[in-house]
This record gives sequence, structure tokens and C-alpha cells, in this order.
Amino acid sequence: MKRFLLFFVAIAFVFSCSTGNKQEKAKAEFEKVSQKVKQEFAPDRRDKTFEPRLVTDVDSGPFVLKGSVSDSQAKDALVSALSESGIEVLDSMIVLPDPALGDKTFGITSQSVINFRYGPGYSTESATQTLMGMPLRILEKRGNWTRATTPEGYTAWVSSGSIQPMNQTEYEEWTSASKLIVITHYTLFREGTTTGSPVVSDGVWGNIVRNEGRTGAHYRVILPNGKIAYVPASDVLEFDKWLMSREPNADNILSTAVQFLGFPYMWGGTSIKAMDCSGFTKTAFYLNGVILERDASQQAKTGEDVDISEGFENLQKGDLLFFGSKATQERGERITHVGIYMGNGEFIHSATSVRINSLIPDAYNYYEGSTRLVRANRLITKIDNDPGIVSIKNHPWYFAQ
Repeated sequence: MKRFLLFFVAIAFVFSCSTGNKQEKAKAEFEKVSQKVKQEFAPDRRDKTFEPRLVTDVDSGPFVLKGSVSDSQAKDALVSALSESGIEVLDSMIVLPDPALGDKTFGITSQSVINFRYGPGYSTESATQTLMGMPLRILEKRGNWTRATTPEGYTAWVSSGSIQPMNQTEYEEWTSASKLIVITHYTLFREGTTTGSPVVSDGVWGNIVRNEGRTGAHYRVILPNGKIAYVPASDVLEFDKWLMSREPNADNILSTAVQFLGFPYMWGGTSIKAMDCSGFTKTAFYLNGVILERDASQQAKTGEDVDISEGFENLQKGDLLFFGSKATQERGERITHVGIYMGNGEFIHSATSVRINSLIPDAYNYYEGSTRLVRANRLITKIDNDPGIVSIKNHPWYFAQ
């Protein structure tokens, strides 16, 4: 009897090791296959989601494909590729937006400035920011975090309490309503019209709220989260009038940009509270009615190239200057920084803080990183003629269809 038990234990151990090795090999193959599919269908996490996971509930049970993907074709390609590699799976992968959201797939930023991150947690890397009133598309929820897409197509995670989920009817009601936009650096939304009234929320340049009518020197407004507040009339303008007044030429963009001089740099920032280099260029254009791509490497792929091979003579005010490293035989071009050209060899950018530097070595404000200048692009001439340079007035998310 004792020998029989020892034999049974040995067989079970061998079976367990065999099963474990099989799972390890399958998971290693899964990683290789999924990376190949990701490179084809979703190489950039900023605009496509591809997060498959291979799990099994028991040692000998079937493999289950879980996770999230923004493209059903990518999921189908992954399942097919896994099958060709000898890995059969039960498909439980979610194609975004997650059906569990129901009809609440629209959203509006409900705080003055909110931070997006690359993962559902405060410890994950900062990605971008959106401003109060900015429209979103909600993709999924995980605990107290929501994955959403911004108007320029940037996808990341945000704390759920920072946005107002809506169904299509609620969203269209918001977009069709009369609205106001904040036109000062900072303001306060209060419960009443006196300076002693409790604050409902802070506000920053570019915030958008619903207009409920003027009351003396104030407007009564509804914030995206439904709260009623009052804001000084001198701090806001009717959104439609503001939009019609936008003339995104070089002088106006630079006039906006210099109003940020001295403001601090912050990785992931795209608001006047603090901004990184591409957040600065994006904000300067946004406040002139134009939505740019989020990151410098994305902005560098938009607009029309300006030849700087022989110097700066071809540059015009308002052109974007991109810094980094030029392409070599071993690796492609790498863009790490961006600024706005001001003329006479000077440009304005966010580096430590928003400041003006020169490309000319003898200048007192010479930028030592000028040797890393890679390219210059002219975006102003391509507004609404380039998918990465879209005017707010022509962006469908801002208006009822």
C-alpha cells in the first residue's frame, strides 16, 4: 500500500511539472505572438489599446484570453495567430468601449484641470491633462479609474470622479446648450455673487461651462458635474462668440504664448497651471481655437516641413521647432522637445519654465540644446487640412450633430 501511494505521488508530481512546463512555454509563445500583433495593429499606446492577458483558472484548464483592445481586428488577428502557434484560447477579451458601460460612453471633464495617466493608479506615469468642459469618449472603468480618449485621440486613465459620464442624449444636451469659456488665467466659481461666497470650483483659462444667464456683474453657470455656481462676467465670454473671434495666425498664437512666460514646467501638463514642452504648444494653439496632437513626437508628424538645412532663413513666426536626434542607419528620428519660433532666431518653449531662448550661439539667451534641432514644421497653413491639426469649430465632439 505504501509503495502504491509513493508511486501515485510521483506520477502526480511528474504530471504537475509537465503541466507547468506546458503553461510556461505557452505563455512565452503568447508574449512573442502578442508583441508581433501589437506592432501591426497598435504600436502606439497613446492612440490604440492592446492589452491582452493569457490566464487559466486551474493547472490543467484551458487558456482564457482576457484584457482590453480598441480594435476587433487586432483581437481576431491575435486569436488566429495564437491558434497557428498551437495555443487555443477561450476568447474573453473586451473590445472597447466596454459593453459594461451601457450607454454612458460619453463624458465631460468636470474639474478645472485633470491629470491622465498611463495606468489606473496615481503611481503610474503622467500622460496628459484635459480642461473643464473638454469632451471625452469613455472606454472602460476599472475600480475608481476610467480609461478615456481626448479630442485629439489620446487614450489614458483618469480618476473617475474627475469626469462626468453621459449617455448620448445627455451629451447632446450639453453640446447644444449655451456655454461660456474662461478667458483669464484664473477664476473662481462660487455659490453666490459675493467674494465671501463659498468656492464651488477653481477655474482656468479655457474652461467651458453652461451659461444660465447673467446676474448683474456675474453669470450663473452649471458645471459639467451639474453643480450651480456664479462666475464674474469679466472672466468669461460666450463660447460661440469666442470661437468666432479666433484667428490662429502667428501673431495671435505668439501673443498667447508669451502670457505663459515664467509658468512652471511639469511633465504631462497641458494647462496654464503647469505644462511640458508639447503641452505648451498645444495650449497656445488651443486657446486660439486649434487642437494639436498631444506629444512633440506626434506634432512633428503634422504640418508641412520647413527646410532648415542651410540655416533659419526659411523659418516664419509660429513655426514649430523640434529637437532630439536625427535618423541614422541604426535608428529612426527621435523627437524629445518642441518650441514655437518667434523670429530673429528666437523661440519660446517650456523647459524648466516657459522662457525665450535663441538659436544663435552669440546671443545672451542662447539655448545650448540648439545643436539638437532636428526639424521645423509649419502647422498654421494646414489647419483642418491635416488630421492632426483641427479647429475646434470643425471638431464634431464640441457640437451637437
